[in-house]
Amino acid sequence: MELTQAHRDALTEILRWRRDVRHFLPDPVPEDALGRLRAAMDLAPSVGNARPWRVLQVQTPALRRDVIANFEAANAQAGAVYDDAKRNRYHALKLAGLREAPVHLAIFTERAPKAGHGLGRQTMPEMLDYSTVTAIHTLWLAARAENLGVGWVSILDPAGIATLLDVPPDWALTGYLCLGKAAEDDDTPLLHRQDWQENSQTDWRVI
Repeated sequence: MELTQAHRDALTEILRWRRDVRHFLPDPVPEDALGRLRAAMDLAPSVGNARPWRVLQVQTPALRRDVIANFEAANAQAGAVYDDAKRNRYHALKLAGLREAPVHLAIFTERAPKAGHGLGRQTMPEMLDYSTVTAIHTLWLAARAENLGVGWVSILDPAGIATLLDVPPDWALTGYLCLGKAAEDDDTPLLHRQDWQENSQTDWRVI
């Protein structure tokens, strides 16, 4: 299939408007949209076609409360590394939409999947994690095309989340995602708008 300028323009728009969303509307996400996101992840590349990502949709209110408690403890610990002025700015940031987002997705990487027969990961076993990250990014872009936002919550104790969700011992948490309709639209990253860190251009060199 020969792709056209229209395809390139559409992809550029989706990339430009892909933001890490922390402010969500509580509106439920339609099941057919979630089905399309699952199908999009099926199209993601993976090392040796191992497809090591494992997705848990966390709906149980008690589990969600425990995830929020995990985040709050990790967030307090993370803020402690800054001096007083920076710490105050840090705690003023909204770093997760766990309370508002209608959908929570805990995405794990299975570290010893039978699929793929080990191809491509003998020298770089971390390719399994990279494959899961690629699947997450595929879901993220597909969600934006559905007019949905995604927030990646990294301020968590991953071992605590794994225990909470009672996953197999060879599953490692790669990403905890909030998914839903964004409460606001802006093509500038939130941390850029809040003067925490501006975007920089990719360091690309010819050697």
